[in-house]
Amino acid sequence: MSPAGRRSATRRPRVGVVKFASCDGCQLTVLGLEDELLAIAERFDIVEFAEATSRRSAGPFDVLLVEGSISTDEQLEELLRLRRETTTLVTIGACATAGGIQAIRNWSEYGPWAAAVYPQPELVPSLAMATPVADHVVVDAELRGCPIDPGQLLELLTALVVGRRPQLPDESVCAECKRRGAVCVVVAHGVACLGPVTRTGCGALCPVFGRGCYGCFGPRSGANVKSLIANAAGLDDSVASARFAGFTAWAEPFRSVIDSHGGPPGASPATVPTGSSERGGRS
Repeated sequence: MSPAGRRSATRRPRVGVVKFASCDGCQLTVLGLEDELLAIAERFDIVEFAEATSRRSAGPFDVLLVEGSISTDEQLEELLRLRRETTTLVTIGACATAGGIQAIRNWSEYGPWAAAVYPQPELVPSLAMATPVADHVVVDAELRGCPIDPGQLLELLTALVVGRRPQLPDESVCAECKRRGAVCVVVAHGVACLGPVTRTGCGALCPVFGRGCYGCFGPRSGANVKSLIANAAGLDDSVASARFAGFTAWAEPFRSVIDSHGGPPGASPATVPTGSSERGGRS
């Protein structure tokens, strides 16, 4: 049988890419794989990707890439439906994996925020909290970052094709700094940096340019944030809450630091107790 015949005889995995509350940056990272897109299209049948094509599908999906946090009842209902239609659900980006920057509102009362932004807030239905996808459904894999790392996306897709476990790093940003020969901004300049407790994936972008890490890829496994605050130059209690209140603020243990300081800077008392679970059930 010819190579073309073998490809047609083997069903390609059906892939969907969907979004909820997000900026679309992670979807654009998928489209940014210009040199690899043709090879990906040969191995996967992309049946749903509104950012890129008018071809639409409600499922079923062998693989579904999900961007964005869950912020409305409609989004939650759609997520639950998609989970039922999906074999392997992968969350992509800080919004889907940790709630994103919009989750900072979880420390405040939602009503006043909506009234300050929208002239008719009653026309903009929203849940009291913006939450990551894993708070509602079972997630099979996740790609961190704001946006995700193209290399990690390719590794995940390659692993799915060949049937192996994806090799995604869980080391700290500090390890990447050492490999790139970057000067430690904490030691050399006393700059606040979350690199020791943040998972790598960005190529240590901020430290390479003399800035402290902002935690865009979220906490690495076993991150000891209390020790970092107690011992790292530039990251004392006066700046800790603000530094952790970024793209991945709602992810533990970053959330615990913010909780211990009464919420992020400028937060008003929340109607939902911090750390509570006004969320849909996992299914």
